[in-house]
Amino acid sequence: MWTSGRMSNAKNFLGLGVSLYFWGLMDLTTTVLSGSAKPLTKSQEDNLSDKLLLHQRMKRSWVWNQFFVLEEYTGTDPLYVGKLHSDMDRGDGSIKYILSGEGAGIVFTIDDTTGDIHAIQRLDREERSQYTLRAQALDRRTGRPMEPESEFIIKIQDINDNEPKFLDGPYVASVPEMSPVGTSVIQVTATDADDPTYGNSARVVYSILQGQPYFSVDSRTGLIRTALMNMDREAKEYYEVIIQAKDMGGQLGGLAGTTTVNITLSDVNDNPPRFLQKHYQMNVLESAPVSSTVGRVIAKDLDEGINAEMKYSLVDGDGLDVFDINTDPNYQVGIITVRKPLSFESKKSYTLKVEGANPHLEMRFLNLGPFRDTTTVHISVEDVDEPPVFEPSFYFVEVPEDVEIGTTIQIISAKDPDVTNNSIRYSIDRSSDPGRFFYVDIATGALMTARPLDREDISWHNITVMAVELNNPSQVGSVSVTVKVLDVNDNAPEFARFYEAFVCENAKAGQLIQTVSAVDQDDPQEGQHFYYSLAPEAANNPNFTLRDNQDNTAWILTRRSGFRQHEQSTFYLPILITDNGRPRLSSTSTLTVHVCSCDDDGVVISCNAEAYILPISLSRGALIAILACIFVLLVLVLLILSMRRHRKQPYIINEEENIHENIVRYDDEGGGEEDTEAFDIAAMWNPREAQVVVKSRQDMMPEIESLSRYVPQTCVMDSNVHNYVLAKLYEADMDLWAPPFDSLQTYMFEGNGSVAESLSSLQSVTTDSDQSYDYLTDWGPRFKKLAEMYGVTDGSGALW
Repeated sequence: MWTSGRMSNAKNFLGLGVSLYFWGLMDLTTTVLSGSAKPLTKSQEDNLSDKLLLHQRMKRSWVWNQFFVLEEYTGTDPLYVGKLHSDMDRGDGSIKYILSGEGAGIVFTIDDTTGDIHAIQRLDREERSQYTLRAQALDRRTGRPMEPESEFIIKIQDINDNEPKFLDGPYVASVPEMSPVGTSVIQVTATDADDPTYGNSARVVYSILQGQPYFSVDSRTGLIRTALMNMDREAKEYYEVIIQAKDMGGQLGGLAGTTTVNITLSDVNDNPPRFLQKHYQMNVLESAPVSSTVGRVIAKDLDEGINAEMKYSLVDGDGLDVFDINTDPNYQVGIITVRKPLSFESKKSYTLKVEGANPHLEMRFLNLGPFRDTTTVHISVEDVDEPPVFEPSFYFVEVPEDVEIGTTIQIISAKDPDVTNNSIRYSIDRSSDPGRFFYVDIATGALMTARPLDREDISWHNITVMAVELNNPSQVGSVSVTVKVLDVNDNAPEFARFYEAFVCENAKAGQLIQTVSAVDQDDPQEGQHFYYSLAPEAANNPNFTLRDNQDNTAWILTRRSGFRQHEQSTFYLPILITDNGRPRLSSTSTLTVHVCSCDDDGVVISCNAEAYILPISLSRGALIAILACIFVLLVLVLLILSMRRHRKQPYIINEEENIHENIVRYDDEGGGEEDTEAFDIAAMWNPREAQVVVKSRQDMMPEIESLSRYVPQTCVMDSNVHNYVLAKLYEADMDLWAPPFDSLQTYMFEGNGSVAESLSSLQSVTTDSDQSYDYLTDWGPRFKKLAEMYGVTDGSGALW
């Protein structure tokens, strides 16, 4: 039988003389093992005797045992837990004890000879509170079990080795300001890892270390409450409260933990608004537009958020209908704006009484009010130079289209609204009257017609008349004038389109050949009505007659039959059309009637009279072919003649002939040899034969440069004339077909003070013998050729 080293007192108390193992007496065994056995009653002794009889035939059995060991052992030797012993153990070492289960060999070891159990590692109840193990006794020699295997428990006894901890800390809370004493703020909770069922190790008590006298804490629940009345957020908003939790019921030696609670006083509307100024002075220009800002007022509220919202209003004053006030929701200021146009001349100042109030009130704080305040605003209107103002602000004028030029159709009136009342000058914005149909008198503003009006061309005119102050032209006012041109009967009716009628040769008398209608550009109020009749010269027309349908249309009918195309193929019928206007106007339109050959159903076959005179043996196709051949022959003849006329004729001349022909042909004293080199004389004879070769002239610009040194500084060519000459020179250089006219005829300027004087022959003497060209030798190499041609030479060939 198994026994435990801690069971000896129980065996002696029971006096049974044998080791006990109770499967059915768990409570009693537990009571015995715990060392708190009590004397048995009579009924318990009888019950125990009966159960012993039931088990007396069992020779070996285990003793149920529980071992207890304290946690956190810090000694150097293994901690003795207990002893297992079998009554079959004679102490000779023949029994071998084996320990298995949770922690066996790692946490707990057993002496296999003596059965002593030791803990070889530090035990922590918070990590593991108990271990379940199994014990077995074996014959050391045979290994045969001497006792059945049995389980037992080793429980770890708790010690106070863990302080309370606030797992959710630090805490953040808020409570409304001015809250009554005892208002709940927040509940804090501390957790102790020790065994709450063993002693007071896990019994926590709360206390406040910091935050008094404003707050208190319930020692049992950890609920924080307000402890001071009338706490004002505007005085102090943030509080830091430190709470302590201590185990062992708060007794000396208990472990403690702390946490921080940050408490904010939330705002309530307990402060009324107050204006920073009791009087505001503002200025505004009289030209300020409607809705423009005049100024701002502000009422200070110590509260925040919704409790600081303001509502501004005008409650009194002489400008309630002229000004308005709005609240800026972002900055809680009152913005005074212009409600109606201002006039310095009408009223120079206004006084307003402005009220600022809290729209959100709390009934329990009404005794701290009133939650509104007022201020006075004085607004001065400043004078500005305003543009002229038209009265009325819009003009509508009706004028007949036959009004005479210069007729006054309306008097436009404007005035200076300023006190100075400057004089006004009137004009028309020409962009609104591009046709210049109207004119306005600059002083009186009389609007008159300047051109004939035509309703059929422009029926409406929208012009803008401007008024300018005489002393300040920058001040301009304008007004729109709408002119409606009224209709007069000045257009005669005419055919709606060109009418061309056809009558068959087999037509009968009274047959309808055409329906005509008319249009009139006029627009009479009573509507248009046209009257049709044959013109007087065709009143007795024997061929056709006219019927007025009285619906602005007329029928053209045949008066006879027997029309013949070869006799007369076309008839012209004049028709007189008269309108109903005042005065009545009429016009004559001509209807062209063609005589055509038709079939029996009246379908036109041909209206060509020439078909009747064609030879019977010559068809129409043959005639067209003949005409085409004639046309082709004519074209060929014309082409041959043109080619002969434009055939290129070669023209070969030598250099000497070229020089003389040059002089003779343009009958001018040109630029000398530069002209000879720069131009193709053959091209001047026949410009069409010239080849397209761009060749710039090189004579004029260098010549001007060479002569410029002889020109006195007082006679320098004007820049405009110089630019003109250069432009003409460029045109002559680039135009291949223009002859090189370097004469007065083209340039129209010969300069002043030139040492060469004029080269024109217009003022030359009639004969060459009366003129000397000796001075050409002094003009330099550019005039050498000319000097050789006209200079006097001696017998040796030298120039005189």
